[in-house]
Amino acid sequence: MSEFISNSGHQGRYTHGHEQATLASHGARTAANSAAYLLPVLKPGMALLDVGCGPGTITLDLAEAVGPGIVIGVEDVEEPLTAARNAATRRGDQRTRFELGDAMALPFEDDSFDVVHAHQVLQHLADPVGALREMVRVCRPGGWIAARDADYAAMTWFPELPELEEWRTIYRAAARANGAEPDAARRMRTWAMRAELSSARYTSSVWNYADSEMCRWWGYSQADRLVGTTFAQQAGEQGATSLDLQRIADGWRTWGDAPDAWFAILHGEVLAQLPA
Repeated sequence: MSEFISNSGHQGRYTHGHEQATLASHGARTAANSAAYLLPVLKPGMALLDVGCGPGTITLDLAEAVGPGIVIGVEDVEEPLTAARNAATRRGDQRTRFELGDAMALPFEDDSFDVVHAHQVLQHLADPVGALREMVRVCRPGGWIAARDADYAAMTWFPELPELEEWRTIYRAAARANGAEPDAARRMRTWAMRAELSSARYTSSVWNYADSEMCRWWGYSQADRLVGTTFAQQAGEQGATSLDLQRIADGWRTWGDAPDAWFAILHGEVLAQLPA
């Protein structure tokens, strides 16, 4: 495999893409496993905005926590919104709305929401501080800003297969070529301070895959995402060939089938209440 060479020709491109394998993986996220730090401040009747809502599973859980409040999820492309609306239909949720919206220019008036939440969003943006400031703009005085992001450099796993390390190298190079920051968790405090979120709490939490069913799901899911058209194109820009990607995907499946497989993903969280 040739050396990975980053470029800056695709600022703002979403590294994961929105193919079915990615949406299915994101669809396993819930408020319990992805926004537990936020749940204690939620109250019935709150208006909540979920920025970068993806397929909507976290959004719909948050809607249950603040019902009968207004809840809106926004994404900048239609594919995840279609999945989110279908998820709402399956749940019988006719209240939550899913709309197009740019995290850097949210289509809402100032002071519109009691809670503005973003999960795994800041790491994909060229200007995460600007996004936080935009979240503050649409949040009411006394309201809450909540964000949670992973850290690729801090991910750890066993067995320590070299293919997974190659995957991480490719992903981090592709993300940075897109103007993003894959090692986001460690920067959450810095970004929040630069966005002037003075009354913020900083916490961390971990996704951990450590049983046969979940490890196999995670390994095979990552393999499918790796060879999907969107990521394969970006990996190719970093010097990876289709044979490289197939080999690394096989490594993911080997990891997922290992009887002692283990994987941990560190997340950084910021929860800030705006001045009343």
